[in-house]
Amino acid sequence: MKKDRVTFFVTGNVHKFHEARRVLSKFNLATAMLNFEAVEIQDDDIKEIAMASSLDAARKCGLPVFVEDAGLFIEALRGFPGPYSNYVYRTIGVRGVLNLMEKIKNRDAHFLSVIAFCDPEEKRQLMCFEGRVDGKIHYEERGRQGFGFDPIFEPAGGNGVTFAEMSSEEKNRYSHRGLALRKFAGWFKSRM
Repeated sequence: MKKDRVTFFVTGNVHKFHEARRVLSKFNLATAMLNFEAVEIQDDDIKEIAMASSLDAARKCGLPVFVEDAGLFIEALRGFPGPYSNYVYRTIGVRGVLNLMEKIKNRDAHFLSVIAFCDPEEKRQLMCFEGRVDGKIHYEERGRQGFGFDPIFEPAGGNGVTFAEMSSEEKNRYSHRGLALRKFAGWFKSRM
């Protein structure tokens, strides 16, 4: 079935939208941002959260849409903040996480992103694509690019810099979201 080369991203986060737009444009896919409230369940599993949001968003707008949910998982904190990263960022912020990590030597962490696509007109309507990047929590904030926990996350293989010290283009090469988006884009184009 021939589909338009436009993807509909349901998000209220303009930073995520711009990252997605940049990655998907390399696959000749245009991306439109749909900013409306889709259900966001509370769950310990990011994939479950993304799937529920995608299904709800597709039902509300009647379009094939994708959503993205992500979390920062810190090994020494038993995976905290994980799926609650947005809430933790809004409440205690980067400084609060650094305070929690103050005397901890094990700085290992990873970001996980899940993109869930739902097409309300297809039987097999829900597809998920994951991206994970391992790295560590830096001892201080560094850089002014990006958003969220980018100033304290140093990806493995990233030449010792945080996401916030990278250009958007460089971050998209390493990031969990970039990995998930590339998987999604490859699959989406194969449907056309």
